[in-house]
Amino acid sequence: MYKNNILLEKSINLATRIIKLQKFLTKEKHETIISKQIFRSGTSIGANAHEAVYGISKADFISKMHISLKETAETEYWIRLLILSDYISESEGKSLLDDCLEIKKILISTLKTAKKS
Repeated sequence: MYKNNILLEKSINLATRIIKLQKFLTKEKHETIISKQIFRSGTSIGANAHEAVYGISKADFISKMHISLKETAETEYWIRLLILSDYISESEGKSLLDDCLEIKKILISTLKTAKKS
């Protein structure tokens, strides 16, 4: 199913990277607070998008996609904070931010289309 839906594919790939980041932050950097926050928001993006696919109505679909968009914005915030506080390198952070930006663009486009139809 993920191979046919670019949003679901990209969001699960990002979630996998976030899970690995959380492991790194807790084991190597001994950071637990931010790592829990980014874990929640970064894995929630795909979970809500996946749930939206099975929404019971158009309004439900739009609502879940909006939640995914909000979670993407929150994930971006935590990534920026991790970069600025030197928990992750700028290049690693940029790669994660680029993934978030791609997902954000897909979500915005999906929401615009859903609201028009």
